[in-house]
Amino acid sequence: GVSWDQLKAQGWQKLAVPERFAPFAEGGFPTPSGKCEFTSRWLEEQGIDPVPFYNPPAEVSDEALAERYPLAFLSPPARHFLNSSFANIARFREFEREPHLDMHSQDAAARGIRDGDAVRVFNERGAYTLRARVNGKPRPGVVVAPSVWWKKYSPDDGNANNVTSQRTADLGGGATFYDCRVQVERVDAARA
Repeated sequence: GVSWDQLKAQGWQKLAVPERFAPFAEGGFPTPSGKCEFTSRWLEEQGIDPVPFYNPPAEVSDEALAERYPLAFLSPPARHFLNSSFANIARFREFEREPHLDMHSQDAAARGIRDGDAVRVFNERGAYTLRARVNGKPRPGVVVAPSVWWKKYSPDDGNANNVTSQRTADLGGGATFYDCRVQVERVDAARA
C-alpha cells in the first residue's frame, strides 16, 4: 500500500497495479448496455442532443463583445468559502484577506494597474470594486476573482454576481460563472 510517511519522504509512490491493467477492456461500462455508448438515450429523453459535441461559450467566444469587454472573467469558489457559504465567518474572511482579482502582468500593465491597486470590474450588467493581485496565476486575457464575498464585506457592496449573467448552462441548467466578459480599470482612473 501507500502510506502518508512514504509520500512525504519521496513525494511520489508507485502503485501496485496488474501488469495488464486495462479498465473496461472486457466491457462493464456503467451504461444501460454495459458498453461504451457514443449516444445517450438518457440525454435524449431530457431533450438534449444525445451525441457529444462542442458548444462554444456564449460570451467568451463572442468577438463583438470581446471588443468592449476583452477579459474573460472567472469566479471560482474562494478557498475558504463554499461559494457564498461561510463568508460570514470572520476567521474564514481573515484567511481570504479581502476580495481580490488575480491578473496577468501584461493585462495589468496595459491598464496602468499595479499589484495592490483598487480596481473596478465591469460590463453591461454591473460593476464592483476589489483589490488587484498582479501575478502569473491566470493567463493573459483572463482575470480570476475567487468568490463569492458577501456584498456587505466588499468595498462597494458588490461582488462577482454583479457582472455574471443570469443565463443558465445548456447542460444541467447551472449558473454560467465561467462564461463572462469584463473590462477592468484602476479605481482612481475610473473617477478621473
